[in-house]
Amino acid sequence: MVTQLQRVRWVGLLAAALAAASTLADTPGSAEATPGSAAAAPAASVSRPAYAGARSQRGETYIARRFGVDQLQVRSTSSGSSLEFRYRVVDPQKAAMLNDKSAKPYLVDQKTGNRLTVPTMEKIGLLRQVATPEPGREYWMVFANPGKLVKPGQRVDVVIGAFRASSLTVE
Repeated sequence: MVTQLQRVRWVGLLAAALAAASTLADTPGSAEATPGSAAAAPAASVSRPAYAGARSQRGETYIARRFGVDQLQVRSTSSGSSLEFRYRVVDPQKAAMLNDKSAKPYLVDQKTGNRLTVPTMEKIGLLRQVATPEPGREYWMVFANPGKLVKPGQRVDVVIGAFRASSLTVE
């Protein structure tokens, strides 16, 4: 025979189990959700950083005035095994810091925090341009993407010395 005290214990254990299950279901990647289900929407919004919105005109104007470059873009190349960062020089004096040989550029994946560097080829050297910048000319550098960690559609930051371009979408 079940006593009143045992019923209260069972109800408490059941409530604790339900609370734990609902907490685990709210964490991203813990439950398989079908597209269009209610559980799929919260997981997508949790994993995406709040600042990963589209780049603003004001932000692009700031980069152009502060660092002398515009038309920033990151593209996946070589079947995804490398990423190419391109930019156009507007003001050569301000953009000189991007072509400085002593500055070590790296690309940061916002999702995982992985840092990708510019590889050095045996006969070629660093896979980046370090010539004196000229106005209106486009320059590039290539970042190694071992294991294809960064995929098209992901957000990345490019850092070269004091220069930082945030939330660039990989094309």
